[in-house]
Amino acid sequence: MRPTRTLRTPEDLAEAGLIAPDRVEALSQVAARYAVAITPAMAELVDPADPADPIALQFVPDRRELESQGPESADPIGDATHSPVLGVVHRYADRVLLKVTHTCAVYCRFCFRREMVGPDGEGTLTPAELDAALAYIAGRPEVWEVILTGGDPLVLSARRLRELMARLGDIEHVKVIRLHTRIPAVDPEAVTPELVAALRGARQAVYVALHADHPRELTPAARAACARLVDAGVPLLGQTVLLKGINDDPQTLTALFRAMVETRIKPYYLHHADFAPGTGHLRTTLEEGQALMRGLRGTVSGLCQPTYVLDVPGGYGKVPVGPVYLSEAGEGTCVEDPNGGRHAYPPA
Repeated sequence: MRPTRTLRTPEDLAEAGLIAPDRVEALSQVAARYAVAITPAMAELVDPADPADPIALQFVPDRRELESQGPESADPIGDATHSPVLGVVHRYADRVLLKVTHTCAVYCRFCFRREMVGPDGEGTLTPAELDAALAYIAGRPEVWEVILTGGDPLVLSARRLRELMARLGDIEHVKVIRLHTRIPAVDPEAVTPELVAALRGARQAVYVALHADHPRELTPAARAACARLVDAGVPLLGQTVLLKGINDDPQTLTALFRAMVETRIKPYYLHHADFAPGTGHLRTTLEEGQALMRGLRGTVSGLCQPTYVLDVPGGYGKVPVGPVYLSEAGEGTCVEDPNGGRHAYPPA
């Protein structure tokens, strides 16, 4: 039976049948440190009889989250290093992150901001803090794009979103607004006509980047929610985190990226998992990720090919880390084709 409310505690998970009752005490220790929230839409997808269920692995807490590894950090991609005012991350010259809220509809067990989000996290910007953040953006004419993230900006009410989009619309040099969200998949009913209208009310071009990690997340309801956005003129991009035991095989990634394209979502980034605390059991190696991307090339439509990227730990920025097809060969270049054949370039 589908739960009627978001599950927020191990006791909730046991009552819904997602975990055995004898796991409640151990998982309460995890929940005391890292926020838990599983929407009815996601809870309904979990198969409690499968210990490797890819939806459960993303959202149900795991005792291994209390085990940290050496390189892990509370701020693995260095947001704080590039935060000139509260709520703003200005890592690249022409774009900023605006973290209006640190609340999410669901909390991923691999979140790189897991120390900042949730009921005990950094919360939502106060009116004065939002004023200061917007003043910073307004005073930086090089900022071409504002990326609303957090937290999930689509947990805000349609009214607050409409007001925020209007205020960003008053900043003449901002030409693009991008929103990073899981809402269309994890809470499709929240994509209401009012919310869509709030996004469409902006003067700027508006893009929504949907985070989805497994094809089962793109249910009929999720696809309908995405259609409401696309049909209103809001282009959708897809973001995915490469996760061990969840999507680290070519069949799952192919199904996910094809499902995105069928839903009119362009796969944009495949993120290598960050060194967030307690997430080692879900991280792959870079070599494994490169091999997966190499396997997709030539066998899956180019529309389904995201860029495989790594956020360099410490705040140094995002770089592509996909497979390399060029190598030196004497005075020329050797290029590898999708089937592994090697060829001189220019051809002799």
